[in-house]
Amino acid sequence: MNIVINPPSLVKPVGYAHAIKTAGGTTIYLAGQVSFDGEGNLINKGDIISQFRQAIRNLEIATHEAGAKMTDIVKMTIFTTSKELYKKNLREIGEVYREFFGKYFPVMTLVEVKSLFEDDALLEIEGIAVIP
Repeated sequence: MNIVINPPSLVKPVGYAHAIKTAGGTTIYLAGQVSFDGEGNLINKGDIISQFRQAIRNLEIATHEAGAKMTDIVKMTIFTTSKELYKKNLREIGEVYREFFGKYFPVMTLVEVKSLFEDDALLEIEGIAVIP
């Protein structure tokens, strides 16, 4: 069983958890996902919200194929080429997030990077899941 930990002595997290405790189980490492369709074409160029939705959808496909649920994800790292653009669209990104995760929030880190492997990708999301 994965247990979300948010110590009262730390700032109240919004949209993430401070820690998740796991015991035993199977660990699944999820490769970074971008806004690829099933043929490997980058779609939704220039639209960070749609790219976020497709990247999360791809993460969901990999997670389910590995026998896990989205709420088994304990750690996600989001790499973006524009922290400013990400923050500007935070409300809409949050709405998309809740379509896949509901009110479950794993440990998360957002990192702004100069570029990603795919030139038109605005973000890439990787994760770690633990099946209890």
